Amino acid sequence: MSVHEAKINWQRNLHLSDPSTYSRNHQVSLNGNQQLNVSASEEFKGDPGCADPEQMLVSAVSSCHMLFFLAIAEFQGFYVESYEDSPKGYLEKNAKGGMEITRIVLSPSVVFGGDKQPDQQTMSKIHANAHKNCFIRNSVTASVEINHS
Repeated sequence: MSVHEAKINWQRNLHLSDPSTYSRNHQVSLNGNQQLNVSASEEFKGDPGCADPEQMLVSAVSSCHMLFFLAIAEFQGFYVESYEDSPKGYLEKNAKGGMEITRIVLSPSVVFGGDKQPDQQTMSKIHANAHKNCFIRNSVTASVEINHS
């Protein structure tokens, strides 16, 4: 077991474009004293210049998938030169009428170096194993699709 911590800090300020309400901007402190500026998404009176919780969730799923992919590829003797993804999360109404991230689509592009190159079947298996083992993926109810090239 491990414990993962963050610190959230919000102070009341007026919303810049709607002074009748409060600013949604706040700071998240992570390991190594990293500071992340966060707000609600723009649709919910957030600051478009800040990360929003939905983006952070989507990026956490993508990052976790990538880390498992890299570990599995290395274990199988593949040398990954680069890995890029542009994940998308879809905030939609759920069956109960509330809003949730219902699905996340990962679109990783992986470049391999060295003599050993995976074929499409091997790539699909590595992605499937990464998908199966990803801690964050296993913690969310959203469906996660992987469109890989």
